[in-house]
Amino acid sequence: MAKNNGLLACLLIIAMDVVAGILGIQAEIAENKVKHLKVWVIECRDPSYQAFKLGLAAAILLALAHAIGSLLGGCICIWSKEDLDSANANKQLAVASLIFSWIIMAVGFLMLILGALLNSKTRRSCGIAHPRLLLIGGVLCFIHGLFTVGYYVTTKAIIREARMAHQSGGQA
Repeated sequence: MAKNNGLLACLLIIAMDVVAGILGIQAEIAENKVKHLKVWVIECRDPSYQAFKLGLAAAILLALAHAIGSLLGGCICIWSKEDLDSANANKQLAVASLIFSWIIMAVGFLMLILGALLNSKTRRSCGIAHPRLLLIGGVLCFIHGLFTVGYYVTTKAIIREARMAHQSGGQA
C-alpha cells in the first residue's frame, strides 16, 4: 500500500506541474493573439484577460505542486559543509533536488505572476517589451516537476534506509 501512495504522490506532483506548464504556454498564446505594435524594444499592446486567468492559474498550480512535494517529502536537514560531506549519496541528491526545486519554483512563479499582472490592466499599455514571461514560466513548471519528484523519491529512500539500518541494528 505504501508503494501505491508514493506512486500516487509522484503522479499528482507531475500532473499538477504538467497542467501548470500547459496553462502557462496557453497563456502566452492568448497574450500573442491581442493587438500589439512593436518598434525595437518598445511595445504597445492591449491586455489579454484570458492570458491573465491562465497565467494566474498556472502560478497557483505551481505553488500547490511545490507545497505538496515539499510536505510529503519531509525535511532533510544539512546544517554545515561537514554534514554534507559525511552524508550519503541519497541525502546529497535530496538536498540538491530541494535547492533546485526551490530556485526553479521561485523563478517560474515570479515569471508567471509578472506575465499575468502585465495582462491584468484594463487599458492599453506601452513600455519595454517583456520577452515571453508566460512561456518561460510554463516551461519551468515542467522542470520543477522533475526536481520535486526527485526530492520526494530520494527522501523516501533515505527514510527507508534509516528504517532498515535501525531494524538491523536492533537485531544484532
